[in-house]
Amino acid sequence: MGGGIQWLADQDDWRHGVVFARGIAPEELGLLMGGVPGSVVSPITDTEAWHMVQDLATDDDDIVRVGACGGWSFAVEYGLGDGSRRLAEISGNGTEAIHLDPAPDHPPATFAYARDGEIVCGFGIGEEVWRWGTQPNLLLPELIAADVLYPDGEYARSEDEPYPDRDRHTLALIEARFGLSLPRDEVEQQRLPAFIIG
Repeated sequence: MGGGIQWLADQDDWRHGVVFARGIAPEELGLLMGGVPGSVVSPITDTEAWHMVQDLATDDDDIVRVGACGGWSFAVEYGLGDGSRRLAEISGNGTEAIHLDPAPDHPPATFAYARDGEIVCGFGIGEEVWRWGTQPNLLLPELIAADVLYPDGEYARSEDEPYPDRDRHTLALIEARFGLSLPRDEVEQQRLPAFIIG
C-alpha cells in the first residue's frame, strides 16, 4: 500500500492537510478542491509547492498536489487549506471523502469523514470524546477496541501519553477502518501533479 498514514504524527511539524476521496481520479479531486485547470506546470515537489505558496504571498491562493494510493485519491494541501469546507461537496455522487487537518494554529488535528454530500463523522484527534456529524458514533466501536475510549465514551488513555503517540494511535485506527495510505516518499520526495486553489 505505501506506508499508511501514521507517519503524519511522526513529523516534527505536521503541516499538510490531506483530503482522501474514493471513487474519483486524483485530477478530479484537485478540481473539486478548487483547483484551477492548468494553473501549475505539473508535476512539482513538496519543496516547490511550499516555495510557490510563499511566492503567492496571499491568504487566497493555496496549492494542492494530487496522487492515488490503495484505491483512494489524495490531495495534499499547502497554505491554509480548504479541505474542511469542501469535504461535503467532494463526497457527492457516491464518493467517500476524508479530511485530516493538522490545525497547527488551533489544535487539535481533526478527522472528518463525508459520504453522499454530508459530514458523517468527525472528531479532534486527542479529543475523540467530542464527535459530530450525521453519525457521530460511526467509529465508536473502533475507538473502544483501540482503547482510545471506554464503552461509556470517556477517555481510556493516560493523560501523560505523549501527543505524537496519542495521535499515531488514533491515526492507526482511521487507517485500518478506511484502508488509507499516503505514500511518504511520494509526498515528500517525488513530483506530483498540482493545482493552484483559486
